[in-house]
Amino acid sequence: MYEKNMFIINILILVLVGYLLVTLVLYFFQRNLLYYPAVNDYFGEKLNVQVEKVKIKTEDDIELLSWYHSKNPKDYKTILFLNGNAGTLENRIYKINHFKDVNVNFLIIAWRGFSGNKGKPSEKGLYEDAKSAIKWLKNKGIKEENIIIYGESLGTGVATEIAQNKNFAGVILESPFTSMIDVGKTKYPFFPVRLLLKDKYESDKKIKKIKSPILIMHGEVDGIVPFWMGKKMYKLANEPKYFYFSKYDDHMMEYNEKLLNELKKFINSLN
Repeated sequence: MYEKNMFIINILILVLVGYLLVTLVLYFFQRNLLYYPAVNDYFGEKLNVQVEKVKIKTEDDIELLSWYHSKNPKDYKTILFLNGNAGTLENRIYKINHFKDVNVNFLIIAWRGFSGNKGKPSEKGLYEDAKSAIKWLKNKGIKEENIIIYGESLGTGVATEIAQNKNFAGVILESPFTSMIDVGKTKYPFFPVRLLLKDKYESDKKIKKIKSPILIMHGEVDGIVPFWMGKKMYKLANEPKYFYFSKYDDHMMEYNEKLLNELKKFINSLN
């Protein structure tokens, strides 16, 4: 009996030690699991819209490679595109190519640690990157009320942060999450995600402070950010608010005619 009990105790100790080791690995390497600068799943499409490659300097002295397309800043709104957690700027070509068919200017920035930029990505760092991009646009003479903040995936967390209590023309959130805590719980349900997580991106606590018109887009078969998060973010958002929920889209939504029509309709409503 004693030997049997000791065997069970030893097994429990091994399980506990294994759990603690995995927890430590998750904690110390969590940003490697959140940011993927070298993953380029949407690379290869040719750029069909003219862009100027610019460097935007942040307050902490990091230069961010960015692409700027100026069609008519005086008469058209300007999109600040805040992309997700993976890949270089070239991975968004399949999206920004379509902007040439919309009456907008746009600026898309590469995060710190991405596209050859110095620094390491973090929640605080990405907020600083986005705020520096806003400052850069304002220095170009583009007023806050003529800027549309467009967040994609992880970028929705940054967009929600910087759009609080501001007077932006509009906000677009593509595949938004409620918080990185909630996303983490879906991926690692047996770990104390809230305690471990450094970069929480708590968008659900901030969206009520966005006063600009908002469009939320999400695919119902999203395998990374559950669709219910997009629906909840829409429910929490202030009016005027609009949605485009696609039945068959996954996390990276297809830029098809339906989605583009919704984008154009929303942007035109801001003029």
